[in-house]
Amino acid sequence: MDPVRTLMTVHAHPDDESSKTAGTVAKYSDDGVRTVLVCATGGEEGEILNQQFAGLISSADIADVRRQELKKATDILGYSEVYMLGYRDSGMAGSQSNSNPEAFCNVALDRATSALVEIIRKERPQVLITYGEDQSRYPHPDHLKVHEISILAFQLAGDHQYHPELGQAHQVSKLYYTIWSKARVIALHERYMQLGLESPFNDEALARPGQDEQITTSIDVYGYFDRKLGALRAHASQIDPNSQFFFGLSSQDQAAAYPLEDYRLAQSKVGTSFDVLETDLFAGI
Repeated sequence: MDPVRTLMTVHAHPDDESSKTAGTVAKYSDDGVRTVLVCATGGEEGEILNQQFAGLISSADIADVRRQELKKATDILGYSEVYMLGYRDSGMAGSQSNSNPEAFCNVALDRATSALVEIIRKERPQVLITYGEDQSRYPHPDHLKVHEISILAFQLAGDHQYHPELGQAHQVSKLYYTIWSKARVIALHERYMQLGLESPFNDEALARPGQDEQITTSIDVYGYFDRKLGALRAHASQIDPNSQFFFGLSSQDQAAAYPLEDYRLAQSKVGTSFDVLETDLFAGI
């Protein structure tokens, strides 16, 4: 029997799965691909950005609220399975929460990596998506740690000598990094201008160098913007419903402006040609 086509995404906090990779996961889920989310932390340090919840959620309740919101979001996107690694949110870089010994950024690298390896060996994905090494725009300790453990797990999950008690070795075929392209920023900004709306992209954002030259793969998610925005709204306590950045344009206008989600193929065990832009994460598998 052919193996089940499986796509795994590794994210840092509840809501990251909805702000990145959301349309891609919804599309592949509709195509019959098994989609698996690994979420590293409970998002305990997340801010309450929706004023409707101000004063109603205690710090002790945030993780539970975010878990419930994550369930709603992943149901909308069509995730087949969700794994929580169970680590504590480290908070923003330089914050006091970074020093918490239970914070994800302080977890021993092998411990966190082995936890991800065990899930990879159980689910046996052909494709894994995570964050790239250049996170200078948003240097969150948990995003940096997710990158580290994903790279190591990609290498070690197929190593028969690495913790054999974690399950039968499995080599993921392709490893991708998410990329927010400058072309997307410009296209969205121009759409705001065309509609006479205030753009959330200021001159600094528009002048910022992009990573477009790194893009190897673009997935057309034109028909999935309603679900992308629906998943974001499911994180009701964490996402400002009046956010011009997320919701200033309708789903139809966002799709018309830039219908793609972009990736960099970081490692491949099946060979690939970079002369032609990929339009399928499973190309070559």
